[in-house]
Amino acid sequence: MDLVRIEDPVEQWEAMTAVAQVADEGSWDSIWLYDHFHTTPDPTMNTVFECWTATAALARDTKRVNIGQMVGCNGYRNPALYAKIASTVDVASHGRLYAGIGGGWYEQEWKAYGYEWTDTGPRMAAFRESVEIIYRMWTEDEVVFNGKYHSVDKPINEPKGVRKPHPSLWIGGGGPKVTLKLVAQYGDAANIGAGDPDLIREKTAILKQHCETLGRDYDTIIKSSNINIVPIEPGDDPDAAAERAGVQRRSGETMVGTEDEIAAKVESMLDAGIDYVIFYIPGVAYDHDLIHRAESVVKRFA
Repeated sequence: MDLVRIEDPVEQWEAMTAVAQVADEGSWDSIWLYDHFHTTPDPTMNTVFECWTATAALARDTKRVNIGQMVGCNGYRNPALYAKIASTVDVASHGRLYAGIGGGWYEQEWKAYGYEWTDTGPRMAAFRESVEIIYRMWTEDEVVFNGKYHSVDKPINEPKGVRKPHPSLWIGGGGPKVTLKLVAQYGDAANIGAGDPDLIREKTAILKQHCETLGRDYDTIIKSSNINIVPIEPGDDPDAAAERAGVQRRSGETMVGTEDEIAAKVESMLDAGIDYVIFYIPGVAYDHDLIHRAESVVKRFA
């Protein structure tokens, strides 16, 4: 729903590009897209650009900032195709790709687009196979894999990307048995906890245990989490700011606060074990000042 106040689709695209370029000119490490075909949590007749097409375009419209998906849906692309797309975009961005992937959750969307929706068990088993295939196609030649849900027979993936040792793999989700184990096995980063310090502590403890079991250095994995914010100046009306941004402040899903208040929230996440914070800032398509205000928080932790 980030572009609903803009009618023309070309202007919508250019508004998205403009936000990316403001971030690119600032001190942000990364910009992010989500991988959905229509709006969430309810499908509405509003613009949603396809994630990987947009990622590739923004890779060429920016020069410095990393570009990721939080998170790519495993069920929407064959894993071999995902590996090939990501390798291509990593080259197009000159090694600035953060390739995000998760098991998927939006049942209505899967069915609307003709993807088979399955129970959690088989969906996560397919996800496990996919992550292995993607990783191996980035790190090996002539990969052969015969699984229950996916198989490949020596697919040629050249170039494999330009970031070394391979494109950066961000795995989203906190499932203790599958997802966090996959992070320990293959991931460069995890995305967990949704900003909740207690949940972050729980998930990072599980991830650390998987790392110890598998012999992976826990400190080599980026631990990220997302929070929704609307940054305001001291004395501003938070309800009015929320209304301008198009969010319901009192729902608790979005933090409307000053630089000091948002920084305190970030500090609580860092104390809980997170070392990378992703902000979702509603309203930035219409008000770039929101980006600059949020950036003042970022600079405190640079």
